[in-house]
Amino acid sequence: MPRPKRISRPVMLQPPPEPASTGPLTGQAEDYLKAIYELEQRGAAAGTNDIAARLGIAAASVTGMVQRLHRLGLVRAERYRGARLTQGGRAAALQLIRRHRIIECYLVERLGFGWDDVHDEAERLEHAASDDLIARMADAIGNPTEDPHGAPIPTAAGEVDETRLPSIADLNDGESATVVRMSDRDPTFLRYLDELGVRPGATVQVVARAPFDGPITVRVGAVEHVVGTTAAEQVFVRPEA
Repeated sequence: MPRPKRISRPVMLQPPPEPASTGPLTGQAEDYLKAIYELEQRGAAAGTNDIAARLGIAAASVTGMVQRLHRLGLVRAERYRGARLTQGGRAAALQLIRRHRIIECYLVERLGFGWDDVHDEAERLEHAASDDLIARMADAIGNPTEDPHGAPIPTAAGEVDETRLPSIADLNDGESATVVRMSDRDPTFLRYLDELGVRPGATVQVVARAPFDGPITVRVGAVEHVVGTTAAEQVFVRPEA
């Protein structure tokens, strides 16, 4: 009796699964988590191009890291839909943001840095600082709840005020508001705001706006200034009742 033929089937080799945790995250991975968190605050998932622009890198570099963070259980990534943080990814992002903002406060309050000089310094230091060092720095300056630019500082337990605020550009003509916070990424922009007297706690009023997304005239104290729409969109306020 002839022996049956053996059918050869291709062997599908699968890469070994990556462990759920690889110990402390690299600074690059932390930067991705923080960028995704900040982009998610706009109300939508973080797209590849948005992440690349936020980090100042090529979009082609983003996919591999997002996939790695996905395998680590820190990000949920869907093709064509963008990335969102998991609970673990959110906790890691908020821890980094806490370190960054406390370092900024410490540099301003104890070392005499200007509010326009601390962002890049904090970016360099935030990955190296331990939780114990951050706790001691926070204690030394009275455990602030906001950074020098008005952004809320997450607690050690990962709690943070995520209230979405309107910007000056969202105010109606004649409407007044209190400045709460502003983007801190560009020192030149912060120096510009300082010259206008626009800091957290200042009162601003929209006097008029030019048509077709033209500049906006705002009153800060007793002085009127004309600011561009792009600048107005980066200053977040709490409208007066």
